Amino acid sequence: MVSTRVPRLVIAAPASGSGKTTVATGLMRAFADAGLAVSPHKVGPDYIDPGYHALATGRPGRNLDAYMCGPERVAPLFLHGAAGCDLAVVEGVMGLYDGAGGQGELASTAHVAKLLRAPVVLVVDASSQSRSVAALVHGFASWDPEVRVAGVILNKVGSDRHEELLREALGESGVAVLGAVRRAGQVHTPSRHLGLVPVAERRADAVEAVAEFAARVRQGCDLEALLALARSAPPLADEAWSACGEPGPGPAPSRNRGSAPDPAPRTPEGLDDTGPHPSRVRPVVAVAGGPAFTFAYTEHTELLTAAGAEVALFDPLRDETLPAGTAALVIGGGFPEMYAAELSANEPLREAVAALASTGAPIAAECAGLLYLARTLDGKPMCGVLDADARMSERLTLGYREAVALTDNPLAPAGTRVRGHEFHRTVIEPTAGATPAWGITHPRRQVEGFVQGGVHASYLHTHWAGAPGMASRLVAGAGITG
Repeated sequence: MVSTRVPRLVIAAPASGSGKTTVATGLMRAFADAGLAVSPHKVGPDYIDPGYHALATGRPGRNLDAYMCGPERVAPLFLHGAAGCDLAVVEGVMGLYDGAGGQGELASTAHVAKLLRAPVVLVVDASSQSRSVAALVHGFASWDPEVRVAGVILNKVGSDRHEELLREALGESGVAVLGAVRRAGQVHTPSRHLGLVPVAERRADAVEAVAEFAARVRQGCDLEALLALARSAPPLADEAWSACGEPGPGPAPSRNRGSAPDPAPRTPEGLDDTGPHPSRVRPVVAVAGGPAFTFAYTEHTELLTAAGAEVALFDPLRDETLPAGTAALVIGGGFPEMYAAELSANEPLREAVAALASTGAPIAAECAGLLYLARTLDGKPMCGVLDADARMSERLTLGYREAVALTDNPLAPAGTRVRGHEFHRTVIEPTAGATPAWGITHPRRQVEGFVQGGVHASYLHTHWAGAPGMASRLVAGAGITG
């Protein structure tokens, strides 16, 4: 196996709120402005930070989630994203050692750093401490000998004297100080539900914020030392992940949900055993985007394309029709409750979505997509595909889940086990008799979501790189219906 050398850094912190997003995004932009091709990555299921990373680097932000994709895929997915780049910057999640609840280090920043054999730079909020910073850094650096905490960036430093005291204390810790970012006026970065407001909702302001992050990093950090540290990372022996290497779909679901699957499912139009056939039409899979539907993993469109689909993006806030020839539909997550009035006002598109669903075409909807397919959202008419009503709630539902498919559906055969993530502040109330999509098996047992005709709609976010066959099964169904 060929080893691959990719200069890389993991930007971590003792806890959330320490400033790692500011520092990581600022570093990405500062290095990109210096002429380096920078590959941006985010530990965990977060959809929002990668949007800021993409602004900073001009490349898609990519997630590294050892829970949803499995530890064995972390390095391959990293190498796929970092191919051809001069440097990779990986922003951590929560505190360095915080992982999936009750499962040890799994999916923590420390776990991903070990899988990538990457040096860690700890971003410390130093605003209310001086000499104690050395004890904190020493504790994090010594907790797990396999995690290489190789540097610290001091954030929210108050003055020259404050910086002097901090550096003096850390001089005995054995961990190099690679930067000191001064406390300054707050950059306008509004938050919502434990995260920043997505870039698509505030692009002009987000561009300015990223530029300010980079200016602060350039002023306070030793970029040459950070780059040298990144280049000290050893080669990785893993092979890069490829969307073309994922398994096929298995039997495609039948149009008639009351019958058994077709005994000899057709190969999707445009596909044969070796990939897309140049003389055949690729089925069009429409993927929702725009400000209301910003939650999407880059690998999903790559997997759909590799499975033989023509991916067509559309914005439900602006477009009154689905892309021409749409044979399947993917509606991901986001914040549709912020745009309920606008989504409701686009009646032509709502009718088009309902008409597509009535044909049995495959439709995969996650979280925001689930709400959009409902009868109403906060009393405002939606697509009416599902006999259910959705509303905002005071309670935030957040966390990893294990689930099993309860019936054959456009994404998976019955019995398929997946790992996913929930993140929403809404509830949906179905009419009695609805067929659930998933049986949640951990952390609590419950049923969730909807399977109806060709529709699979659920609050559960999944990463298709960790659920092989989902994309190709959807495209197989599109080939049948198209």
